[in-house]
Amino acid sequence: MMRLDRELNLQIVIGVTLMAVLGSSSIGPVLPSLAQELKIAPEQIGLVITAFVIPIALGTPISGVLADRFGRKQILVPALILFAIAGVVCAGATNFRTLLEWRFIQGIGAAPLESLALTLISDLYRGKKLTSAMAFNGSAIGISLAVYPLISGGLATLGWRYPFLLSLAAIPIALLVLFVLKLPPLPQQSEFNFRVYLQNIYQSINHRQVIGLLFAVLALFMLLFGAYFTYIPILAGNDLAASHLTIGMLQASMALSLAFVSSQLGLFAKKLSELTLIKVSFILYALALIITPSLDRVWLLLIPSLLFGAAHGMVFPATQALLGGLAPQAYRGGFMAVNATILALGQALGPILAGLAFGVGGMTGVFYGSATFSLATLILLSQLLSRTNK
Repeated sequence: MMRLDRELNLQIVIGVTLMAVLGSSSIGPVLPSLAQELKIAPEQIGLVITAFVIPIALGTPISGVLADRFGRKQILVPALILFAIAGVVCAGATNFRTLLEWRFIQGIGAAPLESLALTLISDLYRGKKLTSAMAFNGSAIGISLAVYPLISGGLATLGWRYPFLLSLAAIPIALLVLFVLKLPPLPQQSEFNFRVYLQNIYQSINHRQVIGLLFAVLALFMLLFGAYFTYIPILAGNDLAASHLTIGMLQASMALSLAFVSSQLGLFAKKLSELTLIKVSFILYALALIITPSLDRVWLLLIPSLLFGAAHGMVFPATQALLGGLAPQAYRGGFMAVNATILALGQALGPILAGLAFGVGGMTGVFYGSATFSLATLILLSQLLSRTNK
């Protein structure tokens, strides 16, 4: 039997995931030189990210509905092509307004990518193979989070425009999706009733197991983007005098830990249920957060970084595998789009709530408050997911 990571179908879907990650993670290194050349004020440079993220947040649920109505490939292929073309036009932008307009259009192309990649994996696999496939997908995300900034930073030495050209990789992936990717047929629909469709999605979500899994997704991204991505760099830079390079290396260590643990999750899943993996992950989050305020050397921050990566490498594939298995095929695209929207909400809420905790209790307030939230999430999930099948 062919190893799962060598199956062409899964490799193509992971390619789609890599394009979803590319749109945001490859831009950071070019922002300083972009701001200088286009004479952009520091307070405006974040709009390059915002213009890309807004259409993703708005378009993900719509793309899920369209994928269920018209088919996965019919939505995914045009999206990949639009993503590539818009990236090329961004590279040729002569002013800030044009850049923002085409970043917005590129975000429209990116909107279906992550949720449909998860949908496709759920279409293709079942049971422990689904968990393993989600794990390989998570491993690819971890590696890309470490590698993309390095590639982009190297290209940025030639000029800020070059990293935008990386989006051209979406063209061959679109061709592979169109001509090579083999998908199971969707159930035949005599007619599409949008109201009934929404009712079906609501009914499939309105179960305590699904609600528990969606809350786990919300919580894990709140912790990652709040305490880790926002305040560990501040702690390292302001309190421990770490350089930008050192902070980048810390975040790369988290990404590599994520990739390694995800790559081994198929082995873990043979011995442990997905629910157990989720519980262990939130214990690791809490442990990492509790020890962080007491660390007085920059290199010691490797410990919470590696713990965060290991926790995310377990919990994200496990939650996605369980959600994918619970999603009915006829409206799986819309179901997983709700999941992707909750994911984005966690990314948005994490820094805001961590900032409130900082205002109340300072740096220790952020990490002890987040650790408390992680343990409270663990207790809540133990109740909500207690009847989830292995």
